[in-house]
Amino acid sequence: MKILKNQQPAGVCFVAIALSILCFNSSCELSGGVKAATEKPANISSAAAVADTASSFVTVDAATILNKQQVPVLCYHQIRDWRPSDSKTSRDYIVPVAAFREQMKMLADSGYHAITPDQLHNYLTKSAALPAKPIMLTYDDTDFEQYSIAKPEMEKYGFKGVFFIMTVSMGRPHYMSREQVKELSDSGHIIGTHTWNHENVKKYEEKDWSTQVEKPTKVLESLIGKPVKYFAYPFGLWNKDALPKLRELGFKGAFQLSTSRDTTEPLYTIRRIIVPGTWNGATLHTVMKRSFK
Repeated sequence: MKILKNQQPAGVCFVAIALSILCFNSSCELSGGVKAATEKPANISSAAAVADTASSFVTVDAATILNKQQVPVLCYHQIRDWRPSDSKTSRDYIVPVAAFREQMKMLADSGYHAITPDQLHNYLTKSAALPAKPIMLTYDDTDFEQYSIAKPEMEKYGFKGVFFIMTVSMGRPHYMSREQVKELSDSGHIIGTHTWNHENVKKYEEKDWSTQVEKPTKVLESLIGKPVKYFAYPFGLWNKDALPKLRELGFKGAFQLSTSRDTTEPLYTIRRIIVPGTWNGATLHTVMKRSFK
């Protein structure tokens, strides 16, 4: 769905839940996860160059990254109670408040520790140690409930989240304000880029990279006073052409959904799963263990 500048961006990621659910039942998650053996072709690139800063690069073998145990990365969008007008598809995409609270409690009670993208990056590229039972909690599209509900619920358990911001949404009804985005950052949560208005990366022409990625990232960096180093693909959709472009723009990593990781640039195709509104804590735990191996 294309969002124009004068339109309110509502429910832009419904396609993503269908893709995620499809992957659970397809070869992209055999035995519950994409194992490195299924992702390595005969000609794996000898190295994956990653931007550590604008002028400093860390080189790491792509096969080494693919062979590491995957960290569960969860993706949330709307967190609110269902309404009579919500379709069945949208209810898969909207997590009711009680269900979200149950999921966060399950993670805390099960001993999980929420990590940042930098921690994940250092683990993948430098074999840096992670806490026991690491997990990453990510949020797309700038929805207000991510600030009003997810933030305090996570903080109750000492969790930090990663918020991928669509900058056209900031300040619009039902979305976060600029001040709330900055408060998330000031509170220790991580801010990432989710484009200007959620255009599909696979359709980008050269000029779109400035409009959709480069300029929104600079807006966010100016707002929070920190570098923005991670990107989430709209709809979870990516192509090979996007990977070197994101690296050139200085991103350290990028997050998709449940398709197989790229075998030469795995840092720019990090896997996530969408959490549907129908899952309770036990179901989430089961899917996490099955999907990330």
